[in-house]
Amino acid sequence: MGVVNVTPDSFSDGGRWFDPKAAVEHGLDLVTRGADLVDVGGESTRPGATRVDEAEELRRVLPVVQELTAAGVLVSVDTMRASVAGQALAAGATLVNDVSGGRADPAMVPVVAEAGAPFVVMHWRGRSLDMNDRAVYGDVVPEVIGELRAAVDRAVSGGIAAERIIVDPGLGFAKQAGHDLALVAALGRLRGELGLPVLVAASRKRFLGRVLAGAQDAPPPA
Repeated sequence: MGVVNVTPDSFSDGGRWFDPKAAVEHGLDLVTRGADLVDVGGESTRPGATRVDEAEELRRVLPVVQELTAAGVLVSVDTMRASVAGQALAAGATLVNDVSGGRADPAMVPVVAEAGAPFVVMHWRGRSLDMNDRAVYGDVVPEVIGELRAAVDRAVSGGIAAERIIVDPGLGFAKQAGHDLALVAALGRLRGELGLPVLVAASRKRFLGRVLAGAQDAPPPA
């Protein structure tokens, strides 16, 4: 999965692909470099980020989805809004990647269910403004598995077929570096206990920089 953040404030590349033309070119470049799927998002979910309104998110996302799908690219839309997901699917997107797992917008699960689209359910404990305060676990792996199982059950109860669900442990979301590393080490356990495909969004996350930090404890880009 290649990622195109059509935002001015995403944690790793905010602003680089904010122009729709640049975003489309970047998406096409990701495909030439081996991406099977391009994930397009118009709202930053970095720690501390504030939400954009629906109209602005649509303005950012839809032209990029339309251009990429017209070029034959398989596209997922990264959004917590059912309205954005629905319009992106109508514009040609194939998959919905919701970092809240359907919890931020009660209309999300019905929209995805009606479309018959695959749905990424991420482990989520709250919005970006205060998610770091929620990074408290007794034993992170079984707790994340349990919370993901509950999110999957909600999606299935809402009409999304289990075989269309992908789970994401949510690295960097309401987690400290040690939590992220424990989850990476337990990916096989997540796959085995939940019985679903697992999406791992680890690229350029802060915990990788911590692992690779140099002598001055300055994390390089990861």
